[in-house]
Amino acid sequence: MNRDSIRDILQTEGILPLTKYGQNFLCDEKIIQDIVDLCELKREDMVIEVGPGLGSLSFPLSLKTDHLACIEIDKGLAERLKDSITNATIFHQDFLKFERPEGIAIDVAVSNIPYYIMTDIMKKLFGEYSDARKMVFMVEDEAIARIDCKPGSKQYGPLAILASLYGGYRYEFKVPATAFIPQPRTTSAVISFTRSMSADYLTPEFVKFLNSCFSMRRKMLKKNLAGFGSPDVIANALSHMGLNENCRAEELAPGEFVRLFKVLS
Repeated sequence: MNRDSIRDILQTEGILPLTKYGQNFLCDEKIIQDIVDLCELKREDMVIEVGPGLGSLSFPLSLKTDHLACIEIDKGLAERLKDSITNATIFHQDFLKFERPEGIAIDVAVSNIPYYIMTDIMKKLFGEYSDARKMVFMVEDEAIARIDCKPGSKQYGPLAILASLYGGYRYEFKVPATAFIPQPRTTSAVISFTRSMSADYLTPEFVKFLNSCFSMRRKMLKKNLAGFGSPDVIANALSHMGLNENCRAEELAPGEFVRLFKVLS
């Protein structure tokens, strides 16, 4: 899809981009193709796309794989995709409430993520779809500080830990506001992740554990872990790992959270 085709669709079908869903439709054909190429798809791959919108990525993705599932929260756009992309499965649902079908393996996850809900979507993908060998995202450029950061930094939290444990991270390229209709007020970026062995530890339960660890950043970790055992149990777990009893969550490296989760489980 290019700028003219998207404008024609919006005008002809009377579609108004909804701010509440962060709808900015990608209209740069080169960037679209670059994102599809980054997915390195095979025909047999099972691909999940979150927030397909008008299908700027969905159409070229559907030409590369026989197994594309798109989850779209906007009913009108979901119905439109069902009519226009015959070789994909379209779900009209909020991805954060979407239940993954049992027994379905995922190979690649891709999303032009609405900026207002980036953290929640990525945490769900890392926690519930960690079997995917690759993930490719379009995100707000400034928000990458929440993904690519180290222990002790202000931005360090569950998202950075999950991203680190999932695997190799690459900043691919910037995307100007002019590549969208309507234009956002910020610069975007495409990033990719390649799965590593440590992704085996990522589960919905581990995501909940991390959220608890950082529930109150200024409090000591043992306070945030009150729901995982008695004070003695928590103290013994921290001692077993050689951690200071009064440490805070932001001081632990990603691998230490995995170990602590195992001890407390």
